[in-house]
Amino acid sequence: MLEPRTRWEIQEPSEDKAKWLSQELDIPLLIANLLVVRGIETIEKAEAFLNIDISQFHDPFLMDGMKESVERIHKAVESKEKILIFGDYDADGVSSTTVMYYALKELGAEFDYYIPNRFTEGYGPNEPALRKAKEDGYSLVVTVDTGISAVHEANIAKEIGLDFIITDHHEAPPILPDAYSIINPKKPGCTYPFSGLAGVGVAFKVAHALHGKPPLHLLDYACIGTIADLVPLVDENRVIAKLGIEALSKTDKIGLQELLKVAGLYEKELTAEDVGFAIGPRVNAAGRLGSAMPVVELFTSSDRDESAMLSQEIDSVNKERQGIVNEITKEAIAMVEESYPPDENEVLVLAKEGWNPGVIGIVASRLVEKFYRPTIVLCLDPEKGTAKGSARSIKGFDMFENLSASRDILPHFGGHPMAAGMTLSMHDVDELRRRLIQQAKECLKSEDYQPVTTIDLTARLNEISLETVELLSTLAPFGVGNLSPRVMVEEVPIREMKKIGSQSNHLKLQVGNGELSVLDCIGFQKGSLLEEMTPYSLISIVGQIQLNEWNGYRKPQLLLEDLSVNHFQLFDYRGLKDAAKRLIGLPYSKTCFIAFEEETVKHKDFEALSDQVIGEDELLTLPEDYFKEKNLVFLDVPPSLTRFSEWLETIGEPSRIYAVFHQSTEHFFTTLPTREHFKWFYGFLAKRKTFNVKRDGAELAKWKGWSKETIDFMSKVFFELDFVTIDDGVIFINKEPSKRELESSETYQKKFEQADIENQLVYSSYHSLKSWFTEQTRPKASL
Repeated sequence: MLEPRTRWEIQEPSEDKAKWLSQELDIPLLIANLLVVRGIETIEKAEAFLNIDISQFHDPFLMDGMKESVERIHKAVESKEKILIFGDYDADGVSSTTVMYYALKELGAEFDYYIPNRFTEGYGPNEPALRKAKEDGYSLVVTVDTGISAVHEANIAKEIGLDFIITDHHEAPPILPDAYSIINPKKPGCTYPFSGLAGVGVAFKVAHALHGKPPLHLLDYACIGTIADLVPLVDENRVIAKLGIEALSKTDKIGLQELLKVAGLYEKELTAEDVGFAIGPRVNAAGRLGSAMPVVELFTSSDRDESAMLSQEIDSVNKERQGIVNEITKEAIAMVEESYPPDENEVLVLAKEGWNPGVIGIVASRLVEKFYRPTIVLCLDPEKGTAKGSARSIKGFDMFENLSASRDILPHFGGHPMAAGMTLSMHDVDELRRRLIQQAKECLKSEDYQPVTTIDLTARLNEISLETVELLSTLAPFGVGNLSPRVMVEEVPIREMKKIGSQSNHLKLQVGNGELSVLDCIGFQKGSLLEEMTPYSLISIVGQIQLNEWNGYRKPQLLLEDLSVNHFQLFDYRGLKDAAKRLIGLPYSKTCFIAFEEETVKHKDFEALSDQVIGEDELLTLPEDYFKEKNLVFLDVPPSLTRFSEWLETIGEPSRIYAVFHQSTEHFFTTLPTREHFKWFYGFLAKRKTFNVKRDGAELAKWKGWSKETIDFMSKVFFELDFVTIDDGVIFINKEPSKRELESSETYQKKFEQADIENQLVYSSYHSLKSWFTEQTRPKASL
C-alpha cells in the first residue's frame, strides 16, 4: 500500500442538478459537474460564471461610505486641496495606490502618494507621517489597502484637522477608527453584494464611483493586486482577474511592459498563475527588502529607459529576496525540529533576532507547506523590546479570530482567517504560543493536521483528452475560491516510471494499458515516491490536467499532486546487491525486519539492522495486530513453508512485503538425489563394506557427476535411518538394518522442504510470488 500524503475530499455533485444544468445551457456534463460542486447551481449563476463581462460589476454606491467619500474627494478636487494617497508596501497596496493615482489624476486633482517603509514605520498609517502631511499642506488623506485598524491615527488626523478617508478590505476590529468615512465591504453593517474584494478592488470601486463608470483601462493593475493578495476569484474578483489578465497580456503601459520582459512573459498569453507566481513576487519584493515606492514609480512611468531600469532593479531585489527567504527557512525548519516538534506543538510560533521582517510571511507559508501547522514567524527587536511578524494558517483554524482572543497582548494586528500580521512585546511571545496551542487543541481534530486535497472530478483515462483540457480552461482564471480542478483517476496500471531532473527529485509516470488510454504524469519534488511503488501496482492519481506542448505536438498531461496504492505491494529485493542499503531508509515505526536464522543477522549486509530484527521465537509471541498496516521485511527464508503460511494467514494482509530471502546455502540448485541415487549409493557401500567419505567422497562424486554435498547428504540420511555407522569420516554398513522409508530421516525431510521453500519463495517469478502472498494473507471464507 501507499497512503496518500493528503486527505482526499471527493466532491459528489448532484447528478440531477448537473444533468439539468448541462441540458439547459448546452454545456458538457463535465463542466456542469464542476459548476455544481462549486455551488453554482442556477442558470443565472452559471451564465455569469462562464460568460464574464463588465455588466457584472456592482453599483459602487451600494458600498457603505462611498457616497460621502466621493463627495469629499470631488470637493477637494474642485477646491484645489492637496490630497495624499496613503498606500501599503505589498502587491495589493502598490496596485491600489496606482489605481487611485490614475483615478485622481484623471480628475485633475492636486495629489501625491506615500507608502510607509516596512522597517522604519511599519504597517499602516502612522502619526508622524500624518503630521508631516498636514505640515506639507495636505487637507485630505485617502488610504488604500490599509487603515481599518488605525484608531489612534484617525484620532490624530481629526485632532490636527486632516480629513481621513479609509478604503480597506481587511477584517474590521471591534472598534472602528473615527474617520471622515470608511469604505470596506467587510465593515459591519455594509450591505454591499460582495465582501471579498482585495484592497485594489476597493480602490477600483472608488475609481468607478468617481468617474461614473468602471475604469477598464486600469484592470491590468487591478488584476495584479487581486491575484497576488489571494482573495477568492469569484464574483467581482473573477471579473477583475479575467478581464485584467487579458488586458495585462496586451497592456500599453510602458512600466508593465518592462516588468513583463524581466519576468519572461512579454507578448505572451498570460494566466493567473503567471501573475501570481511571476509578477506578484517581483512586485512584493521591493517592499519586503526596502521601499515599495519604486514599484509605483514603475507602474506610473511613461519613460521607456526609466521603466527598464526600475524593472531590472525590482528583478534584482526579488532574486536577493529569494536567497534571504531560503536561508531563513532553513533556520526556521531547524528550530522547529530541535525545539518545537510538530507532534507536540499544534501551532508553531517561532521568533529570532535578525530575521528580515519583510520576508517572514513567505517563510511562514513555507513552514505551513512543510509541517501543516498554523504558523507565526516573528522578528525580535531587543532594542525596542518588540516582536514583529506574520501568520499563516490551515483549514479549520481562523487565525484572525484566534488572535482576536489575545488582543490584550497584541496591541497591533490585523488580517484574515488564513493570514495575519502583528506586533507584540517580545516578552509575550511564549504566552501567545501557549494560548494558540490551547486554542488549537480545542478546535482542531487529529485529522485536521493532515493537508486536504479537494477532488472535483473522478474520471476514466479515456475521458482525459485535448477537448477536456479546453473545456476546463473555460472555468479560468483559477486561484483562491476557484481552484484549478483536481481530477482523480482510480487504480490504473503503471506503464513506465522514472526519476527526472538534474537532482532526480521529480517523478515522471506513464499510466494506462493501451495507446488510446495512456496519460503522462509529472510530479515535481515527488521523486522519492519511486521507491514506494512497484512497477506492477495499480495506482490512483490526483492532479490538475494541463496541456503539454512540445515540438508542435499537443497532448494532455496530469500535474501530479498526490497518489495512492490501495492494495498490498510486494517489493522484490531478491538477489539485489544493494538490498541492505535500500532497507535502511524504511521508517522504523512502520517496518518489521524478520530473520529466521541467527546467522542472517550477523551477515555483514544486515549488521546495521541487527537491533531492529525480529527472530522466529519473538515473531510467534507478538500479537496479531502488531503487524497491521506494517511493512514486513523477510531477510531470509523460513524453515517451514507450512508454518510460514499459517502465520501469514493469522496476521492478514500487510501494507507491504519486502522479499530479500537471503540464504547462505542453496538447496534448490544443489543436486537433489532421487531414489535411484540412494539405491546405487547403498549398493556401492554394501559391496565395499566400508568407505572413507572424508577422503574419497569428492572423487566418487566427480566420477558419478554429482556434487560432494550430495554424497555427504545421502551418507547422513543413511546414518539417521541406522543403515550405516560413521566413525571419523569412515562409513560402515550395518549388517541387519531395519526397513525404514527415506522420509523418516529428518535431514531428508528438511532438504526437500527447503528445496520446496526456495522453489516457492526464492526462485519463483515476481507474479507467482505476489500471487502466493496474496493467497496466504487473504481472509478465508468461514464454512
